[in-house]
Parts: sequence; structure tokens; C-alpha cells
Amino acid sequence: MIKYEIQGDSLPVVICYPEAGQTLCTERGAMSWMSPNMRMETNAGGFGKAMGRLFSGESVFLNEYTAEGRPGMIAFSSSFPGSILPFHVTPGNGIIVQKKGFLAMEKGLDLSIHFRKKIGQGLFGGEGFIMQKITGDGLVFVEIDGYCKEYELAAGQSIILGTGYLAAMTETCTMDLESVKGAKNVLFGGEGFFNTRVTGPGKIWVQSMPIVATAAAIAPYIPTSND
Repeated sequence: MIKYEIQGDSLPVVICYPEAGQTLCTERGAMSWMSPNMRMETNAGGFGKAMGRLFSGESVFLNEYTAEGRPGMIAFSSSFPGSILPFHVTPGNGIIVQKKGFLAMEKGLDLSIHFRKKIGQGLFGGEGFIMQKITGDGLVFVEIDGYCKEYELAAGQSIILGTGYLAAMTETCTMDLESVKGAKNVLFGGEGFFNTRVTGPGKIWVQSMPIVATAAAIAPYIPTSND
């Protein structure tokens, strides 16, 4: 297991300390600083995996950083105020995360796309038709927007989430969308057309400041070219 520390409070960075020969994979542009002995190699990892990353909101290519000759150091920063969470993924215990939630992982893990069961729900729901699924055996770091709250759901137990607030869940959970009932609620409630229902067993991670909601909140105050 690669050694690491997370610093920075609400503007977090994860600093990793790989031993000689250990490799970390990350999305494009996530590396912030590193020791001189970290060797970078860009790799698509096969056509199918590359297309999967493209559809899940990531770059087609992953950057691999390997410590050469001696232990190294490399830091990855979050792209938005919030949290960075570490997950130890094991076979049969993968993690499903929001698009663009993946930050970095040990080489050997598999980053793929996760489709909603119902295409119509995915097209019109806030969490999107495609999410990311990370499986295998190793360490992965995930970006969370804002404060993170964790819930443990028993078998059959559900929680209802507003649009964009689902950050991650274990692969044992299931997720569906529910229409907001009542025309007045839909038109004047300000919560959109759908809520997300997540059902256990498993864990979920909820974020307090989805970047989409934040962008919508500040949009009225951004001058346009006609102003």
C-alpha cells in the first residue's frame, strides 16, 4: 500500500510517497508537484478503457507516475473546494463515483463506466446517465465537492438525495431516480424534476456543495457580454 497524507482542509491535496517501482495513475492535469525521480508516462490502456473514460467524463489518457531508483513523492490537488477521500478497493468491493470524481489510484485498478439501468432516468437526472466505477485491489483517491457525510445503509434501507448530492457509493448499493410529485412542486419548488433514491446494503458518501449547484447559484451574478 502506498503511503500518503491528506492536507489542506477545504482546499485539499493528497501527497503520496511511493516506494521504488510503485506507480500511481491519474487524470490529466491532476499532478501538482513531485520529486525529480518520478517518471511520467501517458497511456490510454486500450481502446475500450479509453472510450469508457471519455464517456465517464475523464480524459482518454491516464498519466502514470513511477518512482525510479528510490522512494518518491508526488502530490495531487483537488480541482474544487471540498474533500479528498481515500478508498481501499478490494475484489467484489468496488466504488462508484460521480463523473470527474476520480483523482488518482494505484496502478492495477480498473477505471470504467457505470451505466444507469434506465436510460430515460439517466438522460434527465441530475447525477447523469454515466458514472465511474473503480474495481480491483488497491488505493484510490476521490474528490468530493464541499463537506462529505457518510451513511451506512442496511439491506432495503433507502435515502433520498437532491440533484447532484450523491458523491459516491459502494457497488452493493442500487440507485434510481424518482419524479417529484405534484405539478406545483415541480414548477415552483426549485428542486427540479427528479430526486435520487439510493438503496442499501452498502455505504454512500453525500457532498454538501455540488459544483453544478454552486455554478447555478453564482450564475445570476456573473456579467454577460451584453451587460
